[in-house]
Amino acid sequence: MSLWLTILLAGLCTYAIRLSFIQLFANREIPPFVLKALQFVPPAVLTAIVAPELFLQDGSLSLSLANGRLVAGLIAILVAWRTKNVVLTILVGMAAMWIIQWIF
Repeated sequence: MSLWLTILLAGLCTYAIRLSFIQLFANREIPPFVLKALQFVPPAVLTAIVAPELFLQDGSLSLSLANGRLVAGLIAILVAWRTKNVVLTILVGMAAMWIIQWIF
C-alpha cells in the first residue's frame, strides 16, 4: 500500500509543479531572458543523461581509448558535427559501439 501511495504522491507533486508554472505565466508574457534560458534545457538534460555513460566505466572515470563507449561517442559526435543528421548519427554511433564490443 505504501508503494502505491508513494507513486500517487510523486505524481501529484509532479503535476503541481508543472501546473504552478502554467498558472504563473497564464496571463503574462514570458520574459525574453526566461525564454532564452529555456533553450538550454534540452541540451543540458541530454548531456546529463549521456555523459556518465560515456565517461564512467565500472564506476570510475575512464578517458582512455580502452573505453569503448567513449570511442563510439566520439565517432557519433564527429558524424553529428559533419552531417547534422540525427538518424545517421544514431546509426553510426550504434554501429561503432557494436563493432568495438565485438572486437574487444
